[in-house]
Amino acid sequence: MGDQKINTITDKIARSKFIRHLLNDIKALEIMLDKGLFETNITRIGSEQEFCLVTENWRPSKKSPEILKDINDPHFTTEIALFNLEINLDPIELKKDAFSKVENQLTTLLEKAKISAEKYNNKIVLTGILPTITKRELEFDYMTPMDRYWMLNDMLKELRGKDFRMHMRGVDELFIKHNSVLFEGCNTSFQLHLQIEADDFLSSYNWAQTITGPLLGICSNSPLLLGRELWSETRIALFQQSIDTRNSSHALEDKQSRVSFSKEWATGTVLDIFKTDIASHKIILAKDIESDSLEDIKNGKAPKLEALTTFNGTVYRWNRPCYGVGNGKAHLRIENRYIPSGPTVLDEMANFAFWVGLMKGRPSKFDDMPSVMDFKDAKANFIKAARTGKESVMSWMGKKISVRDLVVQELIPIARKGLENEGIDKKDIDRLLGVIKDRAENITGAQWGVTNYRHLRKTLKQDDALGALTKLMHKNQETGLPVHQWPMFENLPNKYQDAHLVGHVMSTQLFTIHENDLADLATSIMEWKNIHHVPVENTKGELVGLLTWAHLEKFQNNKNCDIDCIVADIMMKNVYIAHPETKILEAIHLMKVQEIGCLPVIQDKSLVGIVTIKDIIA
Repeated sequence: MGDQKINTITDKIARSKFIRHLLNDIKALEIMLDKGLFETNITRIGSEQEFCLVTENWRPSKKSPEILKDINDPHFTTEIALFNLEINLDPIELKKDAFSKVENQLTTLLEKAKISAEKYNNKIVLTGILPTITKRELEFDYMTPMDRYWMLNDMLKELRGKDFRMHMRGVDELFIKHNSVLFEGCNTSFQLHLQIEADDFLSSYNWAQTITGPLLGICSNSPLLLGRELWSETRIALFQQSIDTRNSSHALEDKQSRVSFSKEWATGTVLDIFKTDIASHKIILAKDIESDSLEDIKNGKAPKLEALTTFNGTVYRWNRPCYGVGNGKAHLRIENRYIPSGPTVLDEMANFAFWVGLMKGRPSKFDDMPSVMDFKDAKANFIKAARTGKESVMSWMGKKISVRDLVVQELIPIARKGLENEGIDKKDIDRLLGVIKDRAENITGAQWGVTNYRHLRKTLKQDDALGALTKLMHKNQETGLPVHQWPMFENLPNKYQDAHLVGHVMSTQLFTIHENDLADLATSIMEWKNIHHVPVENTKGELVGLLTWAHLEKFQNNKNCDIDCIVADIMMKNVYIAHPETKILEAIHLMKVQEIGCLPVIQDKSLVGIVTIKDIIA
């Protein structure tokens, strides 16, 4: 959970003071490592559950402040987007019934959230990326109104120096520019924490990096973004690009992204990981700190290292080292940040047990990962798993092996041994690892989502299909069955009538023409593609006119028209337009009154779609 009591780093005095605390924290951490001042002989696990809030029409809600107030439980907190909330679960000692305790608490808290959400005609959905998010829900009025989020947005934009750009290519392609960090709010995760002994931290951290690829492949659950079928775990690319502060230049630079898998195996101690991050990334947020960490150590008190933890919260390693203090004792832990939310609580608990089992069951031959595996193989596995999920082929200790075979044949036995060594109840081990095995041999959340979305698109428009998919997702989550047991759509609906804005029904696959193109080219395209309306743009990409079927017929029947006649000579120049947030009823009224068949849709001066009478009544 992010610290809400922060401020910007623009004030020179505040900046200097914060940096001094940060340097003292590094010195304090070094002393603690040298003197062995960390808690030992106990392992705790923890987790953070992010979830989506949707309206009765399955669209992103703006009701998180009201719902959070109604829940009235300190386990819950805000997220950057108004359609998300987060649950911070209690740390649990890793022993016999640990996973049952986490599962029971999570189920109880989610039920509490459901009851409060229902008071506002909302529902909760567990998914890596909510399918029904559109660009409309990524504007500033959907950002949670808290200083921390606005400061983060402003500082990242200042570092970037211009708007953020995202480019992702899967089966479909997404290329978009945006002016806020709110795209990061699309990501919904189930973040896992595992306490690690200080003297084993580097070996554990490198092993965590090693298993990231196959674990992500078997857990993938985020294949769709803005109606595009992209990566199996699109969250990976989305999170990195949505807050990337690096600028492109003519020079060949090698800057590290704030969201990263790292560039090499970790060496030294956990201290060296923190030092690398401080050296690689600008300080963007600060907080007022009263206590001095070095003084705390002298007084026999475990320091909070507030400057270091504040800075660490703005560097988003997929496996993030964390420092904390509990019951007056300092500890280290690894935070697993790449696992998506959902598809069900049972799926999440299976993912949790699988990861913890792998971490605790690490074979001794993997204590020194640099000696047995090339780091680039581990990183390539992570990228492949994000792109193609369970269908990926991993590079594993010098051989090629599918995610399915690697998980079933090698990793599940390691995880089982690790959980047994910690005394976890055999029924829980069999139940949770059984879900992983069955998922490996059947279908993941990402595969289920893609298969059903493609099926729905046979009869439904994009927005309708995404709404129907979300509705079915929620229905299956309510059963509690793991995703590999979820049914597929069989009877396809002809229409899904929950659209109420132009952005929900507009066509985004556009054919456009330039105002200086030959009119003959424009009319030819209209005939070839059997389209009745073609927007006309200028060299800046701005809408300047519209060609309709009537113009085509008039042009073809005009024998006096010059063969070199251009589009600007025959187009309609006074064009009625709509915006994505225009209500459908308003668009219908405008088209009827003006006796027109379509409305180009404009957002931020750019053409983003076109809506026709057919789109609305079909």
